[in-house]
Amino acid sequence: MNADDKPQDPLVCTSSGGVAPRVEISAGTAVLLSLALACAGACAQTVSAAAPLRQWRTPPLGDALRGMALYQERCTACHAVDSNKTGPAHRGVMGRRVGSMPGYKYSIELAQSRLRWTPQTLNAWLEDPEELIAGQRMGFQVESEQERADLIAYLAQLK
Repeated sequence: MNADDKPQDPLVCTSSGGVAPRVEISAGTAVLLSLALACAGACAQTVSAAAPLRQWRTPPLGDALRGMALYQERCTACHAVDSNKTGPAHRGVMGRRVGSMPGYKYSIELAQSRLRWTPQTLNAWLEDPEELIAGQRMGFQVESEQERADLIAYLAQLK
């Protein structure tokens, strides 16, 4: 093929007004490009459908004294402030990486989590632990938003 020969059956793409340079691609390249773009679009839809962005909610202001009473009433069967029981110790929980309390055997899912305990993550955890981290082992939820806020206020002062 010499310089004046054109590929057979090219697709020619030019911008309006003919200002942009001509780009010629073969029909085979056009088909491959179309398939790649279609696949990329399908992959993007799959990723966005599989991993929706979580809406983190900051709990309302809580009362640490009410939180302490709730902790004694509902949490101490499995947790203690300064020692591991069925669940891990809670002193210093605020700001700690999820699943990282030394000496406690976490589920694989919690140990591999990259979350940190904040008022927002604790709020989501107390509302529905399984929704936050599937495969975790805590079978307890706090339905009331204010009670979650009170517990979080109490946990935040355990430094």
